[in-house]
Amino acid sequence: MLASIHARLEHISRLAVWVGGAALMAAAFMVTVDVLFRKFVGWTMSGSDEYSGYVFSATTTWAYSFCLLHRSNVRIDALYSLLPRPVSACLDVVGCILLLYYMSIMTYYAGISFFDSYENNSVSITTLATPQWIPQLFWFVGLVLFLVTLIFVTLYTLVALLQRNWELVGKIAGVPSIADVIEEETHGQDVVLATGETLDRTK
Repeated sequence: MLASIHARLEHISRLAVWVGGAALMAAAFMVTVDVLFRKFVGWTMSGSDEYSGYVFSATTTWAYSFCLLHRSNVRIDALYSLLPRPVSACLDVVGCILLLYYMSIMTYYAGISFFDSYENNSVSITTLATPQWIPQLFWFVGLVLFLVTLIFVTLYTLVALLQRNWELVGKIAGVPSIADVIEEETHGQDVVLATGETLDRTK
């Protein structure tokens, strides 16, 4: 059951990444057209810089869940790989709990900011006077999606830890090894590392 929920969240996060990527491409196209028109025609498309900033801030949060589920977040692992499996598994769970605590606070205040902007009809201090609740809505939705995913990942790792399934904890929230990264990038194709070790860690 937990594995199926994990797969469903991965599917949703992947869809969110594609939507965010399309929005970034649209924003980049808008800025490019603005620059070209300013250079060769002499007029500018008002608001391209403002809207591209909104898109960037919102789509960044939409990628958080995908990053978490694929363990792509940056972590300092100088000593991590040298620790015994049970110790590293405990550190993975502690890391999830601390991140959950931080994101709960951040999402809470992001929600306050969104609802305040909506109730007060706050607008940007530009000529476009964009209602601030619109970009903040997409930003807040991304944070909520990440928080929900993080809650599940934390619970999943806790269950695996109580079951003493160190390998599953590492697969869910651990630091990926070089072989794991290569396997994901090559989609599981047969690849031999420079050390002569295959992805399944057999000689």
